[in-house]
Amino acid sequence: MPTRVVRWFRALMAPYRRSIQLKLILTMIVLSVLPVIAVTVLAAEKSRASMETEVVETNMSNMKWTGIYISDQLDRLNQLIYSIQISPDLSDYLNEREPGNLSSQFNAQRKMLNTLANVYYSAGSHVIGIQLYLKQSQSLFTFNGMQNDITTVNGIPPQYAEMWQANKDYLIRTSPTDAERFTLIRSIRRFEDQKQTGAISLDVLWSQFDQTLGLLGRGDQHQVLITDTDGRIMYPVQARQSPPPAGVLTALRDVRPGPGMIQTAGHYVFYNDLGVVGLRLVKIIPTSSINHSAFSTMLYGIIVGVISILVSICIAVFIAWRTARPIVHLARSVQELDMIKGPAGKPSTRPDEIGLLERSLHGMAGRIREHIQTEYSINLQKKTAELKALQAQIHPHFLQNTLQMIGSMVFSQKPEDTYEVIRSLSEMFRYVVREPQDMASLRAELDHAGHYMRIQQRRFPQRLVFRVETDERAMDIRLPKLSLQPLLENAFQHGLDRKAGAWRMEIRVEIMKEDVWITVCDNGNGMAPDKLEKVRAKLENASEEPIWAQGSHIGLSNVASRLRMNFGMNYGVTIDSEQGVGTRVTIRIPFTSAEEGDI
Repeated sequence: MPTRVVRWFRALMAPYRRSIQLKLILTMIVLSVLPVIAVTVLAAEKSRASMETEVVETNMSNMKWTGIYISDQLDRLNQLIYSIQISPDLSDYLNEREPGNLSSQFNAQRKMLNTLANVYYSAGSHVIGIQLYLKQSQSLFTFNGMQNDITTVNGIPPQYAEMWQANKDYLIRTSPTDAERFTLIRSIRRFEDQKQTGAISLDVLWSQFDQTLGLLGRGDQHQVLITDTDGRIMYPVQARQSPPPAGVLTALRDVRPGPGMIQTAGHYVFYNDLGVVGLRLVKIIPTSSINHSAFSTMLYGIIVGVISILVSICIAVFIAWRTARPIVHLARSVQELDMIKGPAGKPSTRPDEIGLLERSLHGMAGRIREHIQTEYSINLQKKTAELKALQAQIHPHFLQNTLQMIGSMVFSQKPEDTYEVIRSLSEMFRYVVREPQDMASLRAELDHAGHYMRIQQRRFPQRLVFRVETDERAMDIRLPKLSLQPLLENAFQHGLDRKAGAWRMEIRVEIMKEDVWITVCDNGNGMAPDKLEKVRAKLENASEEPIWAQGSHIGLSNVASRLRMNFGMNYGVTIDSEQGVGTRVTIRIPFTSAEEGDI
């Protein structure tokens, strides 16, 4: 079996051992594809992590403010109870000095009932009943929509006995007869010795918190609960939603007071204590929900990564083929001249094209040295390499900002708006990576610039105004590919970036005699005269500088250099600018370039 594997491996590698061209192609593919794959994987994971961080931070903030608002609602209920405690009618009733005077007792009781009625009707529709228990007189005052009376009780009512046994001042319990309401109880203490002398309770509908809780429940799989500190669910009723995952609420028993978040095996659990009433606000989000939300953003990154991989493979194969083709051609040519014998010596034993070249050149070294690399070929190869390098490195530098904007639009904008941005970005990539020609029509350049500006207008919707004026006769002229976008990027980076107020940009296409003038205007900050002179001097010497652009985008000098290489020294880029007013950059090319490009 090992011998068969070795034979299979040797048979597979035999073409590569004999061909340096195949070796170079394989090497270029590996070197270009592996970094792209690594970057794509890291970007996808970074996107998911960013989405996770955003969801956590957003929910932590929402839980904090929702907890504050619900605590305020509970405080308002507590203030209703407090208004009864400090009522003069309650004080008069407790300090009644003529217990045998029925008329005096009746008046005191009637005043107490009037106080409860005033609190009941001022509390709103969510308060459905009030009770006042006084231990000294064994009296129980009840006021609600169906009952308005005073009864005498033997012993402490059960709902108050539980609170007194625990020596608590506040207690909230869901009603045993109706799970849609709860009872808020507060004890009454004597000022002198803080002894409990009674209690006041409010019957309240849980539904008064529905609108507030609804702000937290933004997903079908999200659960928003109100529990006690032991993890028992107080609201909503279990019948209204599926029970929370086992162990999630138990994990909240030992957390520290205040807002926070814990992560279980499959859920993110956010919590916040609701004041001193012993309640806790809880939101449960499945981990799969966050991953699903991040998937759409990750999908676009994966798509871009796959496209980049395919483009990298194509570029790698093309470069390797173009690089190795002269060597293969030369080796075959030398093989045809093998009848010319050179000096005696040991020939190379390599099985690939290099070995063949070495064996052939062994007897032809002198003649080959007479025919390689003249001044013309050196200059031509230099210009060709510079131009190819420039085209290979063109990528929209604002890709990261655009992807971040798309990620935020997925959760805040209409799908149509998000699709418009994605489509514009897709069309820009299509133009950059799927059009192999060095020259493009003005119509294609304007379309590409339009996609770029649509993305920028989406980023700055209230500030940016963009207009295009064209002459239809000039739409088919040819000019170097990606000549307009650098002018727009330059306007944003140097003219509009730090300008307050509205931004205006315009592209005008005019035919003047035998030339076409393409002007990009902005109302940015402009340039000082000394800086303007430096820029103009750099543009004048553009043809003497290398084409390769520094950084990740093409500058004005690169555009000017390519225009002069294609149309001559009489054409190129000019610039006019006035500080505080704006900048105007003009491209001048021959009107006959349309016909020449078709030949």
